Amino acid sequence: MDLELSGKAFIITGGTEGLGLALAHSLVAEGARVAVCGRRDDKVASASVLLGSRSLALQADVTKGDELDSFYDQVLSTFGQLDGLVNNAGRSAATPLLESTDEEWREDFELKVIAAVHLARRAIPELIKSRGSILNILAIKGKAPDAGSTPTAASRAAGLAMTKALSGELAPHGVRVNAILIGLIKSGQWTRRADAMSMAHDDLYGAIVQHQGIPLGRVGEASEFADLATYLLSARASYLTGVGINLDGGLSPLP
Repeated sequence: MDLELSGKAFIITGGTEGLGLALAHSLVAEGARVAVCGRRDDKVASASVLLGSRSLALQADVTKGDELDSFYDQVLSTFGQLDGLVNNAGRSAATPLLESTDEEWREDFELKVIAAVHLARRAIPELIKSRGSILNILAIKGKAPDAGSTPTAASRAAGLAMTKALSGELAPHGVRVNAILIGLIKSGQWTRRADAMSMAHDDLYGAIVQHQGIPLGRVGEASEFADLATYLLSARASYLTGVGINLDGGLSPLP
């Protein structure tokens, strides 16, 4: 299936590693141009090499508006167009309320909500020109929160509400807005956690599956996330907007 992405231009925040980098690889393989940003210079340099000549990798902290503006301006100057924005930057703040701090809450909302709003505001004029799309990467906890995940659940729920509201605002202009709500997917966050516990990666994933009771009996792969995200950014998903799609192996009790 031709996803008709050749020559298109995309932005992925938090795209220098993990799921964001997997998506960048997928888009580049489809012939698209991709700009990614991240906080760490070493990850930015590595992503630039891995993604090749059709990519732009820059250092930027998305919680700082001036850095986000500089990143966006460089992308538009380089590519001359924008066909899709992926708000992916974020981290897990699965902390019980009484153990959480105001600073944790602020950082989580700045990463998953404020930064996404800021960049969307900049990108929307170009996306209207290209009839492009916005894809917000959230977590299943935003739809089906569980105990001990208060900051993450609240920020992801806000992101999901923003997705739906913004989809209505932009639909008359031909711009689609969707979200992927991820469950347990293999990533650097989990491997770092396993390393910190001196635990084999596969053993940690196996323990997670057993503890969580994932119906499909396994943890998701980054490539499965990238495949879904690439489709949602393509013209093949042109009648799909305002939805939050669960990518969690059937774990969520809500559709």
